[in-house]
Amino acid sequence: MNTILEQYEKHWPTTIGKAFLCDRVVLHGQDLHHQLGSWEWFKLYCFSLMRREIPDNQLKLLNFFWVATSYPDPSIWPNHIVALAGTTRSTASLALMAGLSVSEASIYGRRPEKRALDFFYRSQQAIEQGQTLEQVIQAELALGRTIYGYGRPLAKLDERIPHTLALARKLGLAEGKHLQLALSVYRYLKQRKGLSMNIAAIDAALAADIGLSPEEYQLVMSPCFIAGMTPCYLDGRDKPEGAFFPMRCSSVQYHGVAQREWT
Repeated sequence: MNTILEQYEKHWPTTIGKAFLCDRVVLHGQDLHHQLGSWEWFKLYCFSLMRREIPDNQLKLLNFFWVATSYPDPSIWPNHIVALAGTTRSTASLALMAGLSVSEASIYGRRPEKRALDFFYRSQQAIEQGQTLEQVIQAELALGRTIYGYGRPLAKLDERIPHTLALARKLGLAEGKHLQLALSVYRYLKQRKGLSMNIAAIDAALAADIGLSPEEYQLVMSPCFIAGMTPCYLDGRDKPEGAFFPMRCSSVQYHGVAQREWT
């Protein structure tokens, strides 16, 4: 017998909470309806995954990460999947979950954000141990790693950055060491490689200054595209069925192996 699995047979030990149906619901030791019932949903969401209450100024900043990335454009990010689902008459839940599932791509969304946060933590620690900024960056590049948060091929300036930095200053969160590091990395890469900076670097650096772990940050950001996806689904649903960028077979240009006879 597997002794580890035996410990869990007919038993699930947990400290996160419990629904005592017809009585009460407990989340991290707090009564959901009596103690947490007056909270805004985003605050409850952060509490549920961090197991701690964070200050209001940090909540406002994290909330803005969501707001600033709610782009209702079906041609970008996972939104095109949601719009396509709408034109195929998918249910809303299936459409939105399909869109969210691909938001963990390697080049946008959750993976770059998590890796950017990890980079800032490691880099700041290396600098505090005596390495220079150039040594840190060159060591990262020498390992063949991408420095996530830098480079945005379609634009010179990520339009979200000035708004995010302005809010961070207003909330007293713009002087953290990781944000200053992110800006220093940008200046170095801009001068040496001509790279711009995108919002992944700014958001991750601010999250590091708040003290989020990479996993906490990934969980905070996982639903952040949803407000931009929803109108794309509705727009697709209200269009003719199958009308999302249909393509004629004659429009496909093929230069591979010629047509063959199957015998």
